[in-house]
Amino acid sequence: MVWFILSTLLLIGLILVIAEILFVPGTTIVGIIGVLVTAVGIYYAFVTFEKQVAGMVLVAALVLNFGALIYGFRTGAWKKFALKSAIKSRAFDDRLKGLDVGMKGIAVSDIKPIGKAEIGEGIYEVKSESGFISVGTTVFITKLENNTIIIKS
Repeated sequence: MVWFILSTLLLIGLILVIAEILFVPGTTIVGIIGVLVTAVGIYYAFVTFEKQVAGMVLVAALVLNFGALIYGFRTGAWKKFALKSAIKSRAFDDRLKGLDVGMKGIAVSDIKPIGKAEIGEGIYEVKSESGFISVGTTVFITKLENNTIIIKS
């Protein structure tokens, strides 16, 4: 029964440390709990067994924990669980196509500070750099940045 408790503590600690690396990186809570459970297992070994046996349990626990991590990184086993793709696209990438700084338009809604303006052949959502602009006012594009059309009257 003593060996069962000891091996269970060490195994749970190892699983939590591996889970920290694979599934919840950055939170460190799971990893800290895993290290604490492993430490409790090692402490249990020192309380229950002779120093030589407890020392062997300590060495075995360290070898297993570091061995699993090193083996996983060298063989690439972790890569099967890792997210490899990233979203690189952006919404409305072609939204500003055909627009240039200095283009003239007309406000088709109140712009306070965001509203709509007709510029060229289209109606666009715009942002005023000078505050409120009323309907029908002539506006000019001052900046085009991050899919945002910034205007002034």
